[in-house]
Amino acid sequence: MDVYEKAFELLSKNPLCDSCLGRQFAVLGYSMENAVRGFSLKIVLTMQANDLVKENFAEGVSRLQVLAVNGFSKVAQETLKHLKQDFVPSVEKCFLCDSTFSNVEALMKNVLASLSVYDFSTYLVGIELPVKIEEREDEFKAVFGIDTAESMKHEFGRLFGKAIGVHTGKEVDYLIPDIVVVVNPFSDEVKLQVNPLFVGGRYRKLVRTVPQSKWFCSSCRGRGCEKCGGTGKLYPESVEEFTSNLLLELARGTDSFFHASGREDIDARMLGTGRPFIVEISKPKNRFIDLNALEKAINAGAEDKVEVSTLHFTTKDKVRRLKKGENAVKEYRLLAEFENDVTPDELCSIEEKLSGITIKQQTPLRVLHRRADLVRERYIYNVKVKKVAFKLAMLEIRCQGGLYVKELVSGDEGRTIPSVSSLLGNRAKTLKLDVLNVIMDDN
Repeated sequence: MDVYEKAFELLSKNPLCDSCLGRQFAVLGYSMENAVRGFSLKIVLTMQANDLVKENFAEGVSRLQVLAVNGFSKVAQETLKHLKQDFVPSVEKCFLCDSTFSNVEALMKNVLASLSVYDFSTYLVGIELPVKIEEREDEFKAVFGIDTAESMKHEFGRLFGKAIGVHTGKEVDYLIPDIVVVVNPFSDEVKLQVNPLFVGGRYRKLVRTVPQSKWFCSSCRGRGCEKCGGTGKLYPESVEEFTSNLLLELARGTDSFFHASGREDIDARMLGTGRPFIVEISKPKNRFIDLNALEKAINAGAEDKVEVSTLHFTTKDKVRRLKKGENAVKEYRLLAEFENDVTPDELCSIEEKLSGITIKQQTPLRVLHRRADLVRERYIYNVKVKKVAFKLAMLEIRCQGGLYVKELVSGDEGRTIPSVSSLLGNRAKTLKLDVLNVIMDDN
């Protein structure tokens, strides 16, 4: 293929800006932008046409006129003036891009202004083009048999992506960027898709009066009423609020979502090394947060009710792993009260009968209003029982996560089989419950 003749053929049929002409030969030559490639082609074609004037005046002038009009070439225009030849600049826009490439620099200022209010380390650029523009380009390449071209969408993406990198010093990430810049060069629209900020850690709940999640008032559903004292909540505090509110404020996000590996009842403490959790912040403006300072601030504000540790930045993929880890090994300690006194031998039999077995549990009656009525199987690794007073015993249970340990004691009207109550023929209930450990890799 004679590149120059092919380029002139394209120009003779359609007006093309430097970028759109150069893009048709994008794979030929490296380290130059398409606009430079197209400009260079027009320069050489102008020189060839000017040289042709000496042999064939009419042909040379005709080619110069194509370059001056369809090529928007100022060099060709000046050459025609020098030859005292007229040309009619009747074409205003490039056939392929409607001369949109000439607006890239101005639009880039809008992009940078939009990005300036956000912290980010990585980015990605997406380009939206009108369907008619993409179809026009595809048809153009098919008609002229072009197989050396770059797509217009790819070129716009390269130009904006490169400029963002130069101006911000940030890096492109094709997998999980902090922010995605979506540009429509034809409508001058700039949209930012700000990916969430994820901060993980572990929490300990040191009191029996704080729920894990924020509970909205059932009467007003969060609007505030006489029943809830205008707060919109059943409980004034929660682990979710202690861990999320300050982070949301610092990150200047729009919303927060609390994720944890399972949950404990409001009257249960979470002790040991704590329960793994992740706070997700939507559309954060600030990402560069001092997590050590945040950890201290949360713990100071929680007033020995909730304590967080090992705060770290994490990813959405870890949220999925956290949810799957709800069935991780967990350790509990509970104080059980029996209807009748129990002997040490009876308690010893509980250790033997409940260790190393699989329990079948139908969804407990107390959570049936929010959980599907299913029968779940959970494994118990071991149980240790110690009598502490008349009708009272302390149980330590190591089991598969998802086991309802209160129902393991009471039997829940036969919905948990076997249970402490059914094995001893002595009704029992849990007075106090502590989660001692959640054993899973949450790094």
